[in-house]
Amino acid sequence: MNTDKHGFFRCELRTQTGISFASMSIRAHPWLKIGAVCFAAAVLFCVCAQAAPPAKPNIVFILADDLGYGDVHCLNPERGKIATPCLDKLAAQSMTFTEAHSSSAVCTPSRYSILTGRYNWRSHLQSGVLGGFSPPLIAHDRLTVAGLLQQQGYRTACIGKWHLGLTFAGKGENRDLAQPIKNNPTTLGFDYFFGIAASLDMPPFAFIENDHFTQLPTVTKKWVRAGLAAPDFEAADVVPELTRKAKEFIAANAATNGPFFLYLPLTSPHTPLVPTKEWQGKSSLGSYGDFVMETDWAVGEVLAALDKNGVADKTLVMFASDNGCAPYIGVTNLEQQGHFPSADRRGYKADIWDGGHRIPLFARWSGKVKAGTTSDQLVCLVDFMATCADVLGAKLPENTAEDSVSLLPAMLGTATAPLHEAVVSHSINGSFAIRQGRWKLELCPDSGGWSAPKPGSPEAEKLPPVQLYDMSKDIGERTNEWAAQPEVVARLTKLLEKYAADGRSTAGKPQANDVIVNIRKEKALSKDDEGKVITHD
Repeated sequence: MNTDKHGFFRCELRTQTGISFASMSIRAHPWLKIGAVCFAAAVLFCVCAQAAPPAKPNIVFILADDLGYGDVHCLNPERGKIATPCLDKLAAQSMTFTEAHSSSAVCTPSRYSILTGRYNWRSHLQSGVLGGFSPPLIAHDRLTVAGLLQQQGYRTACIGKWHLGLTFAGKGENRDLAQPIKNNPTTLGFDYFFGIAASLDMPPFAFIENDHFTQLPTVTKKWVRAGLAAPDFEAADVVPELTRKAKEFIAANAATNGPFFLYLPLTSPHTPLVPTKEWQGKSSLGSYGDFVMETDWAVGEVLAALDKNGVADKTLVMFASDNGCAPYIGVTNLEQQGHFPSADRRGYKADIWDGGHRIPLFARWSGKVKAGTTSDQLVCLVDFMATCADVLGAKLPENTAEDSVSLLPAMLGTATAPLHEAVVSHSINGSFAIRQGRWKLELCPDSGGWSAPKPGSPEAEKLPPVQLYDMSKDIGERTNEWAAQPEVVARLTKLLEKYAADGRSTAGKPQANDVIVNIRKEKALSKDDEGKVITHD
């Protein structure tokens, strides 16, 4: 504020970047000076209030492991027999996506798509899953959703099952597990990592914190598979420990002014079925039902931590599963008792049919997402990255999240058209499916997975080469209309070929896939990092 030679003073306010946004000239008088300053301050307050960006929500993404759509009671009330009170409560507070799908019917590839916003089959993993000692699947220079949020000022953590590969010093018997673990989650946008390398039935059986084992694997233990284990590691302790670590992260970061992102990939109810003593016998449906109930408890504990720390209303919570329920947990016995993990869909984990990849998906965001609503939009877990970018108003680079579409319009109730042109699914042996509107095309004659008819079986060899289902009237995928609808088969095949060739399924500059993608595959066996066939993951 300066007085000029005529006795007037000029009061001018500027932004931190030097842009003038409020100025005035008035005859110098002490009381007028005070009034002018007050007026200018009021203008500053109003302008700053209007210019201030909206507060960034905390983001918590909870991923169950092998939880079927029908395992959540509120989603399958007539044919579901497992009590899931915490998930039912979350659903009542959320939007439920009734046609949500994982990009793959098995673990590793679906996790790849969640973190990268890119279909898993664009990577070098064309079938199967990684092992606990497998090298990294995500390229070191690829921007992940964690990296994006880190750029936006978020404190980021991954607590749980990684299953996307790590770099250990040495190989096989010459591995030096005392050396720092390279290419761990902290090199891909996470500030903190605590968890296990792969599935709970895959060695090494030991907790990892950032770049080291908390206790070196020096003994041999077995949970489905035998392998190196930390002496104190017990599979039944993992879900409670991950839950405790998640609650600690929430409490520590709720006390700060900055936003946080928690990616919590739980290890349950994947095998081994190891519910703690507290949960054993609770479901009356065996160990699987008990483990589902413990998974539900873990989700409830995390949500309670958000409440306790006063950040529930400031947090976008999303819950999903990585694929369908695994058949080897005893689905035949469960169904005989009236519990159907895939609800009304055909197939299970690993399969190309909906039971392999249709998953529960809830989105809760107080004041933004209307509680107790549903969306029948066809969506995919690959959409998480674009959704986060949209929430923050961040622009994604051309070579990032090539297949990700924001779910925000559906969540806010503003969507007036399908979010996806089409959604692509992938089975464990690399078989493709593409869904557009009512039509679902599967480029294989069989399940593409573990259900009958299995790939390469005599039964499969007698079937048509592709499957086409009208999902509007045949949700169970039983009536193959490929012969009656050749134009639909041709159209969807062409669209899938375009998606593969362009390196993306969203608008933008074509990108390169990591490998040549063949949308028609013969039977493929899944192998671990040591060349052994993986019968299940």
